[in-house]
Order: sequence, then C-alpha cells, then structure tokens
Amino acid sequence: MSGPQCCSNPPILDPASGAGHVEKLAGFNTYVSGSIQSNLTILLVSDIHGYEAPNLRKLADKVAAAGFYVVAPDFFYGEPFVRDKPDRPFPAWIKDHGPDKGFEDAKLIIDALKSKGVSSIGAAGFCWGAKVVVELAKVALIQAAVMLHPSFVTVDDIKSVKVPIAILGAEIDNLSPPELVKQFDEILKASEV
Repeated sequence: MSGPQCCSNPPILDPASGAGHVEKLAGFNTYVSGSIQSNLTILLVSDIHGYEAPNLRKLADKVAAAGFYVVAPDFFYGEPFVRDKPDRPFPAWIKDHGPDKGFEDAKLIIDALKSKGVSSIGAAGFCWGAKVVVELAKVALIQAAVMLHPSFVTVDDIKSVKVPIAILGAEIDNLSPPELVKQFDEILKASEV
C-alpha cells in the first residue's frame, strides 16, 4: 500500500499542463509527448495521483526532448486518489484501482503502440506504477524497466524479472526501505538480468 509520503504533498492536478497533448490510446486518455517516429517509446505509469500531475508531464516532456516517444495513460479512469475525500479512503479506492488492473490496462497500451509500429518499449513506474512495471518486466512485454519508489513490489516479483531493470528507492520509505531495495539489487546481481 502507498505510504504516507505519497499523500503528504499531493500535486495540484492540471490537465492543461505540459508541452504534449492528451489523446486516446487503447481507449485511455493518455498524455503523449514526442514523436511517434522515434523508434524508442517510454510508457510512464504514474503514482496514485494520476497522469494529470504536472511533475509527471514535465518528466514526459523532458524524456521526449531526449528523442523518445512518451505515453502516460490514465489508468485510474479519471479518478486519481484524493487524500481529502472521506467517502473514498485509500482502502476503498485501491479496490477499484489495483496494480493488477493497471497491468491488464498496460498490456492494452502496449498492443496499441505495437499496432502503430512501435518496436522498442521501456517503462518507468512511480510508486503504485512500479508494481505495474514489474509485472510487465516479469513477462518481457517491455525491453527495459525502471521502478521509482516502488510500492507493492515483492522479492518474488524481482526474482521473476526477465528484462534489464533499474530500481530507484527513496531514502525514507516505509514500504520499500533501503534494506528492501538492497535485497532487490542482490537478487538482480545474482540473476542473468
């Protein structure tokens, strides 16, 4: 489950921010930045605050400026987690927006990208999105993965990863403390990934 750090300073959502634009991809509202002509695509999977977070869009734009085609889908169907909604606390919200559902949705995005001719896809997941990305990495639907401040990710998940993966943990993180990230690193060093 997401820790208190994720909810203590949520972003102000702004659907108009960023240099890219929102389009439908596999039926999902998706923030897109960069050119589809790039042979390198990055799937950004947001944290619980969703694809309208300005920081996610700034990152998408920055990655696109480096020559990538970047897509950041709304896997929350217009309902990112809002901490101050007493009628929708996190346990109720996550039942409808679990990472398992995000994984199934991400497969649709990947299929849509491949149908457009994209051949090389990497994925980066933040917090909640890290679990989605590790699931993609376990079945090699992507060519490379990055997890940032991973939540819900287990040692068994890391043991099953089949593609190169980078793990960027937070110094203060109740859910993926540095000791767990170090354990992930040791598992990866011992594997052929």
